[in-house]
Amino acid sequence: MPPPTLRFLGGVREIGGNKILIEDGPDRVLFDFGPSFSPRAEEFYVDYLQPRSTSPAKDLLEFDLIPRIPGLYSRDALGDADLRYVAPEVHAIFVSHAHADHAGHLDLVDPEIPVHVGEGTRTLLDAIATSTRKKYGDHPWRTFRDRAPVRVGGIEVVPYPVDHSIPFAYGFLVRTSEGTVAYTGDFRQHGPRAADTHAFFEAAAKEGVDALVIEGTRAGPDPRRNLTEDGVRQGVDRLLAGERHLALACTYPRDIDRLATLHAAAREAGRSLVVSARTAHLLTEVAPKFPPGTIPVPGRSDDLRVYARKKRVSYVWERPFLESALTAEEVRTNGRDYLLALDFAHFAELIDLRPPREAPFIHSMSEPFSEDDVDDHVLHNWLDHFGVRFHQMHASGHASGEELLALVRATGARTVFPIHTEHPDAFSSAGPSVRSPELNTPYPLARGSR
Repeated sequence: MPPPTLRFLGGVREIGGNKILIEDGPDRVLFDFGPSFSPRAEEFYVDYLQPRSTSPAKDLLEFDLIPRIPGLYSRDALGDADLRYVAPEVHAIFVSHAHADHAGHLDLVDPEIPVHVGEGTRTLLDAIATSTRKKYGDHPWRTFRDRAPVRVGGIEVVPYPVDHSIPFAYGFLVRTSEGTVAYTGDFRQHGPRAADTHAFFEAAAKEGVDALVIEGTRAGPDPRRNLTEDGVRQGVDRLLAGERHLALACTYPRDIDRLATLHAAAREAGRSLVVSARTAHLLTEVAPKFPPGTIPVPGRSDDLRVYARKKRVSYVWERPFLESALTAEEVRTNGRDYLLALDFAHFAELIDLRPPREAPFIHSMSEPFSEDDVDDHVLHNWLDHFGVRFHQMHASGHASGEELLALVRATGARTVFPIHTEHPDAFSSAGPSVRSPELNTPYPLARGSR
């Protein structure tokens, strides 16, 4: 029988889009399945120009934006594509976490293929699907537990929690007939769950893994200023101390750690954190997965309020949060009492909020990859128009380049495959074990080989 193989169907020399296929005899398991953040993805589909709902897989296959893998896609997603529908030939999909670039293409998958996720990730996906237009399809969902092995034929998968900018993120040890693969998913070690990341890499080193598949988002040039989560808290505390005006913030809506940080800082400053109805819904759904009192919940947590933005129609899931929501007039009139976390898509509310000139705006997200980033340009147009002060305070969801190299060396893997990075060459200094993968090339996994 041929040895098991690794194949990289996405995430090669690009940010996001991880799709890792492990084949061992008759067994085929896919790890993550989401779109890339590569600019190429926007060469054909952007804004309102999107794949047709009647044949999304066909439309993405046309431009090689998803891999041509028989037995993966649903009949409906393929439509009359030249990749004809066949019964499932992939036996399971494991999702490392709920970010779109790791889970965003699940709606294309054949509904007979089991999708394995952590319990918390399943809760997040359900909350996202309820409160957005994003759907993940119908699947036999399987929820795994931390460090509890899951068997798919002859392959054994052990999920380990890791620290990331979205909760319930996992790395995996994948045991095959010819050795073990460690796949990191996305991770960091400067957030509140850093101990989880350390434990995963210690387990990988102890296992003596034959291949390490490691994300490298921050490998290579990294001009962006990144803090620890504690550093963000300290910066916000300093900014709010003595501030007499409305304070504004913008962060990723699913960064639960950051929302908890902003809430704690607001309370310390005698303010309430004000969030959107969508964020309120997400916090309400995920809070039971955390220790009691850890995550603020609207209606149950002191100093957490909901903002009622102007809309003609409200959704059913929004309505429980809107009964006591704050209007623009209330926030404007009593601005000193609030830290308003405003989603970028809701910036038009500033027209009614009329923040005082010199009011602080905390940008708690990644700085743009390039100076001409269009969203960044638009963001500053709005801030400059109203005269508010921009402050960058962000803790990345990814390990730094130096940390990545140290982890590669400490793990001692026989072969290292950097993915989810535009700079796999930045890993070369970690030693001869590093191999920059190519798309759709099978890499044999043989115990003790390089």
